Amino acid sequence: MKKLLGEERRAFLIDLLKNERAAITGTDLAKRSNVSRQVIVNDMALLKARNEPIIATSQGYLYFVQLQEEVFERQIASQHRADQTEEELILLVDAGVTVKDVTIVHPVYGDLTASIMVSSRFDVTQFLQRMTETAALPLLELTEGAHLHTLSADSEAKLDAAEQQLRKHGFLVEDE
Repeated sequence: MKKLLGEERRAFLIDLLKNERAAITGTDLAKRSNVSRQVIVNDMALLKARNEPIIATSQGYLYFVQLQEEVFERQIASQHRADQTEEELILLVDAGVTVKDVTIVHPVYGDLTASIMVSSRFDVTQFLQRMTETAALPLLELTEGAHLHTLSADSEAKLDAAEQQLRKHGFLVEDE
């Protein structure tokens, strides 16, 4: 394949992302367009600046398309140790929700939010493997375990079930 240049490459990348349901890594996008991964990172930044709904996740890049079905969202507060991250995420995805992101309130930077986008046990495993491979620390390490998650589901009942599981396991932070 010939090396794709500029706008032609960015159009090609958008087309790839729109037609793929799973995340595509920067390395894979680079191979498909015959450029370096850094060029892909720059292209993604340009496309995001143009308001293309591209999300960078631990599994790769996704083109976020809002489905026509009704989606319910809720932000919950959670607190636990770093070694309980897998347990928390599995409780949530087993309740049928997607964990869209994690947010911490940092004393210097304010709200720091990172996309997670996990919806299954497989996604949880991939997310945790990526953290291990990169030796990345979870954001909750900066706040003694306190963090927020944005959850989405196709029903309020699934969001309620997710909250109930967190409450049952002592992870949910609630008003007193």
